[in-house]
Amino acid sequence: MPERTTRSDRVPGAAEPGPVEIALPPSHDDLAHLRAGDEVLLTGPVFAARDATHERLLAELDATGELPFGLEGHVLFYAGPTPATSARPAGSVGPTTAKRMDAATPRLLAAGIVATIGKGGRSEAVRLACAEHGAVYFAAVGGAAAFLGSHVTGSKPIAWSDLGTEALVELTLERFPAFVGIDTLGTDLYADARTAWQREVLDDGR
Repeated sequence: MPERTTRSDRVPGAAEPGPVEIALPPSHDDLAHLRAGDEVLLTGPVFAARDATHERLLAELDATGELPFGLEGHVLFYAGPTPATSARPAGSVGPTTAKRMDAATPRLLAAGIVATIGKGGRSEAVRLACAEHGAVYFAAVGGAAAFLGSHVTGSKPIAWSDLGTEALVELTLERFPAFVGIDTLGTDLYADARTAWQREVLDDGR
């Protein structure tokens, strides 16, 4: 496991040291030091969960009042890994469009999920939920599933095998590259980028 590196370890005025190494599952202190736009390398267990899995997680939450399978304090990765190959425990592992899980995310963060991984922007409700519960949204690059699969060193089925590629699977990541899309303060990298672009367009039009 990597050493936990946080922004507080950095000398004021010093050059950025590169991606932040994050050991998973992360503590709330680890997440609190991150800021939207930070590059990170994620190492440790995550739980692959897509649309159908989210429906079942919410059903379990409704039935029992808590997350199943010890998911509290862990990270959900919006991905459906392809079958293992002779060289890898999982084949291609590409992030799914995160907005598809937006309706479920605030409830899951409230129940104890501490971070999510996907691609693209999120809703205002998710941004507010991250700020309320001290959670982070990690954005991974789409279109690089084969490369990202090389950063998966373990794969273990957990539940709902009938869902096929949407089953709940524990993946072990090794220095998986991503960046902070929404931080614990609710700062949204995508929204800020849109605002900056719109301001630039308006300035250019003057």
